[in-house]
Amino acid sequence: MKEKFLDFTINFLKQNNTYSENEIKKLRYGLEGIYLTITKTIVILIIALLLNFLKEIIILLLLFNIIRYFSFGFHAEKSSECLILSIFNFLLVPYIFLKLNTSLFVNLIICGICLILLLIFAPADTPKRPLKNKKKRIIRKIITLVIGFIYTCLVIIFKNNYISQLLVCCLIATAIVVNPLTYLLFGQTYNNYKKIN
Repeated sequence: MKEKFLDFTINFLKQNNTYSENEIKKLRYGLEGIYLTITKTIVILIIALLLNFLKEIIILLLLFNIIRYFSFGFHAEKSSECLILSIFNFLLVPYIFLKLNTSLFVNLIICGICLILLLIFAPADTPKRPLKNKKKRIIRKIITLVIGFIYTCLVIIFKNNYISQLLVCCLIATAIVVNPLTYLLFGQTYNNYKKIN
């Protein structure tokens, strides 16, 4: 299904413009990301609806995408891997967290651990999108940490509210996708910018 969508869309675009091979590769990569995001999001939202916590998942996805924009992180090469990690990050972890209703103290410890992991590992590039520019890596790291710190402050402000729990889940999800262990688990290389001459 994905390949049909990609082939159809690229052929349609080729009819109206001329693209180099490099531009076609970039288009295909972008379209693949859009396709996976839309299909994965639909599945997650349907499951969230069935579990009766759709509103919470929508909030979590919005919070995650804000920090993810700067932290980058793991992108699965197979849609099945992407779906497995997404279900873990956006359904299983928040579902458990919302049921446990952890204390502010525990939440702050988790936030602290996540901030340390973000300091060490963010931003995390991918084999297809290595972060070659050192200055941009530093800027992305700083912005990621600022957002992470803001989320931690909001955890304190919201205390035991479900928003507080979702902010913690967002930091956990971000720490997971930038962690080299996630890359290793799915057989991908980490720090890909180091492999470019």
